[in-house]
Amino acid sequence: MLISMLAFVVFTLSVLALAYYKTKNANTGTEEGYFLAGRGLVGWVIAASLLLTNLSCEQMVGLNGQGYGFNMSVMAWEVTAAVALIIVALYFLPRYLKQGYATVPDFAGDRYDAATKHMINALFLLGYIFILFPIILYAGAVGMGGIFDIKNAFGLHSDFQMIAIVVVAIGILGIIYNYFGGLRIIAWADTFNGIGLLVGGLLIPVFGLMYIGHGNLITGLTTLIHDNPEKFNSIGSSADPVPFATLFTGMFLVNLFYWGTNQVIIQRALAAKNLKEGQKGVLICAMLKLIGPLFLVLPGIIAYHIFKDNPLKTQDMAYSSLVRTVLHNPLLIGLFAAVLFGAILSAFSGAINSTSTLFTLNVYKPFFAKPGTPDKDIVKKGKIAAICLVVFSMFVAPLISYAPKGLFQYLQTANGLYNVPIFTLILIGMFSKKAPAWAAKTVLIGFIIVYGFTQIFPMLGNGAYVASLPGFLQWFVHLHFLHILAILFVISLVFMLAAGHFYPTQVKFDIHMDKKVVDMKPWDKVYIVSFIICVIVVGLYVLLSPLGIAK
Repeated sequence: MLISMLAFVVFTLSVLALAYYKTKNANTGTEEGYFLAGRGLVGWVIAASLLLTNLSCEQMVGLNGQGYGFNMSVMAWEVTAAVALIIVALYFLPRYLKQGYATVPDFAGDRYDAATKHMINALFLLGYIFILFPIILYAGAVGMGGIFDIKNAFGLHSDFQMIAIVVVAIGILGIIYNYFGGLRIIAWADTFNGIGLLVGGLLIPVFGLMYIGHGNLITGLTTLIHDNPEKFNSIGSSADPVPFATLFTGMFLVNLFYWGTNQVIIQRALAAKNLKEGQKGVLICAMLKLIGPLFLVLPGIIAYHIFKDNPLKTQDMAYSSLVRTVLHNPLLIGLFAAVLFGAILSAFSGAINSTSTLFTLNVYKPFFAKPGTPDKDIVKKGKIAAICLVVFSMFVAPLISYAPKGLFQYLQTANGLYNVPIFTLILIGMFSKKAPAWAAKTVLIGFIIVYGFTQIFPMLGNGAYVASLPGFLQWFVHLHFLHILAILFVISLVFMLAAGHFYPTQVKFDIHMDKKVVDMKPWDKVYIVSFIICVIVVGLYVLLSPLGIAK
């Protein structure tokens, strides 16, 4: 235990020292310097920061938990994200960079009106406070607590106690890390942690397969596939968390929102030195997402094989249980925990920075700051506000342990309250000049009410109230949440286009106008790389199907 903790501390401090060295001369006292890294990030730094912000412990714990409980169909969250990233690189990013936006709500304000901007900004902040922050903290607590066996090591009475203590520890460290750094130091720390995460993450399935094969990697893989062929089927059924049909409905929309309009993610690309580096970073991240199933789903399947005769209490314990089982060396355990903690800290600090950006630029500055207030004072107020929001989230995080369908399913279902409605408005705003602002506000409010109804109503009275609904509504609320999101998206799209046709807006906004904030010359390899990525995506689905190894 002592050696593991020592290795953990040394590696973590080394990464922070390297990141500080690379950014010690950076100007973080201005809005652009703190929130957008001075618009100076290059492709590989953007790719690493995108990957690490996304691949935190909720991915490692949640997706591997679903791999343990179900099959390879959950790889869709990773593999189809690559296609969404192509669309972001080709269509969304150029439009954002031309206008020089710092936040996604800024676009909504220009395209619709100030009220729509503030509604979207409020949805982002509420989503981060009640969903994103708690998820990152909870997943980090489960992962780190499981790897170090903190419950037994400190004689705690329950898993809830362990989770609450680790949540507070991660929260405090994340606040300190973000307060003194800004986006630039976060991005550089992501780069160093990214290398460790890829190496460490891939070592877990390697050691796991060797454990199954009694020291032989190939024997372990052969045994795993031979004994559990159904686990390698990526074509999900209606009983799986990701039915295959959802890839073409809600899954596609959720991924486009996440990678193209989610402030926590897109802020890394908005900080690009130019369009070429931004596109390069986004597509490098897309290629890295294609190897995600190797360390985000396969370890869960390995855990299923190892523990199926002695099932775990919850599927979310699969990953940490596997790590403790296959990593016998205390030094390796400490180093891997440090890499995992780096991913947790990265996602958490990135979320804090984006929350601070949204609050500072879209709430404090326009409503509370006096004219002429120095950037340094505005940035400081944003930091303090973010700290208050994080502290509140610490109280919410431990409650996720009561989620009935597991961590990752809770995350995606809850995110549906705001992700697709926001994406709908941004998409319409980019491709239609006629949709009016009142229609945008109607869609936001209506979408949230109807989707919330479909997710909350079945829980009332253990689902007894559903039987009182008319037949069509019973069918609707029982649909997979991704299908519901797709149906509501189509309805919202038709409504806004119809409103634009019959009641066109008088606001003339040109999305193609270039404010010349950064150089807009595109990457010359953007199309060939995009084509290669699409071919690999199709190949993976054929390989991991009844046509391939899942026979």
